Amino acid sequence: MADPRAFQQKQLDFAAHIRDPEHRPAPPGVEDRRMAVYRELFFNNLNTLLRSTFPVLRDVLGDAGWRALVRDFMVHHRAHTPWFLEVPRELVDFLAARPDGWPPFAAELAHYEWAELALSVATETDDLSAVDPAGELLAGVPVKSVLAWPLSYRFPVHRISKEFQPAAPGPQPTCLVVYRKADDELGFMELNALTAALLERIADNAAGRCGRELLLALAGEIGYADPQVLVGHGQKALEDLRAGGILLGTRSTSCRMS
Repeated sequence: MADPRAFQQKQLDFAAHIRDPEHRPAPPGVEDRRMAVYRELFFNNLNTLLRSTFPVLRDVLGDAGWRALVRDFMVHHRAHTPWFLEVPRELVDFLAARPDGWPPFAAELAHYEWAELALSVATETDDLSAVDPAGELLAGVPVKSVLAWPLSYRFPVHRISKEFQPAAPGPQPTCLVVYRKADDELGFMELNALTAALLERIADNAAGRCGRELLLALAGEIGYADPQVLVGHGQKALEDLRAGGILLGTRSTSCRMS
């Protein structure tokens, strides 16, 4: 009877060679022509899966750099999911954990590109039963879509390309929101720091404060000289967010006018 431990070791050697053929020899007794089929099959499948999710990162790295990244991922990362659509997220985590050797913005750019994939397949849905889509955003409680994801990065990830590759973070964080419309079309909006802070408060508005209250509270927190002026600016920001589908409308509530 064959020793099961020997068979298991051959499987381990087989997998190790496929991951890292330059440094891990193939199991003895296997013809290299046959091993080459598996080496190419596994690498190409992973390469195809990842490059469709990270087209900008792939373009920035170039073909050689991209293939080096995929190989490094194969060699050093152990995936914790059997789902193909979750593997790109593991590359994001891999880049965050092993930033050396790649552009300083690589992990953030990968996260931004991954967010588009994740949002496109998200199964969450908005409950519109208690939402007035035309509600007054200052007097009512603004309601954020669950398919609108606020994001913040050190680098301007939405502008990075082969021609624009910043060597250092910007002076201020880059605040974005990616969102999926009712027709499933994806979009993004760049936010200034105040609008990003307002959207964060809308998302965490467990107390059910109306738009005016949220803006007045924000004015107090940042020491804004004239809170009513901020309310005016904030109303325009709220309308822009609703026009983009990031805000769905309002839930009615009474609002203190202080």
